[in-house]
Amino acid sequence: MTTAQRPEMTVNVNLTDTAVEQVHNFMSAEDVSRDTAGLRVSVLPGGCAGFKYGLNIEEQPLDDDIIVGFQDLRLFVDAFSAQYLEGTTIDFVANVSGSGFTFSNPSASGGCGCGSSFSA
Repeated sequence: MTTAQRPEMTVNVNLTDTAVEQVHNFMSAEDVSRDTAGLRVSVLPGGCAGFKYGLNIEEQPLDDDIIVGFQDLRLFVDAFSAQYLEGTTIDFVANVSGSGFTFSNPSASGGCGCGSSFSA
């Protein structure tokens, strides 16, 4: 995992094979080119524990994004989010309770029952 656009900044974010497959499904459904598009992984202020995760398919990175190559997928991460995402693994789970992306974040010092909010 290396950065292509901001070599002075790096972030180590991992996706499971299941998560990669699900992102590819979303990209196909939105009919975006894998050559330029990618998955924006972000941390936003809010949520019941202070921060919340955001995932969006975007057609291209912003000028100041860190671009992480992961398998045949590109991840777009802004500098604010990068500091909270280091070492995070993103998975996609589906069970009788529902389906969605999960985050295993070693930087999180706490969380809440919703599973998408954390404190650092």
